Amino acid sequence: MSFLPREFYAKDTVTVAKKLLGKKLVRKIGSKKISGIITETEAYKHKDDSASHAFRNKTDRNRAMFEEVGRAYVYFTYGMYFCFNVVARNPKTEAGAVLIRAIHPESGIDFMKQNRGVDSLKNLTNGPAKLAQALDITRKQYGVDLTQKSELFITEGITAKKILASPRIGISTAIENLWNFKINL
Repeated sequence: MSFLPREFYAKDTVTVAKKLLGKKLVRKIGSKKISGIITETEAYKHKDDSASHAFRNKTDRNRAMFEEVGRAYVYFTYGMYFCFNVVARNPKTEAGAVLIRAIHPESGIDFMKQNRGVDSLKNLTNGPAKLAQALDITRKQYGVDLTQKSELFITEGITAKKILASPRIGISTAIENLWNFKINL
């Protein structure tokens, strides 16, 4: 198992968002291994990105975006859902993170279905809240080091072939930035 090194995340946030496509996200819960190939990401920067949580500077919620790259940034949204991000940015940039929007499930599928209360593989992890629920990612994973074997980490996966770029989903500012990236498996 080849973990992505910290240097992988110490690049421009948009570049990392693209490079994460095809990588494997792994969640360990006791002896269970839940995993999938990352198929959709979104980049969020700092002062140059009005859609970013970091746009208005550091808060208790977004502090991970300003800290060490290669760590988990998990936030709660709409009063009911968690979303999982990877802290990633160029060392000269103050903050940045990549939202993991979707994975293609590989292992632990029954566990994911149970967590989500669904039977459909198609709708199991095809959105950031669905993904977090399926993999049981909560605030407890906030700040977890993704560059080493732990309860949550990212490894090499497959080579992404054709990357599709579009505006980010569910935002009303900075819509000109085509920072949503997808691959089809």
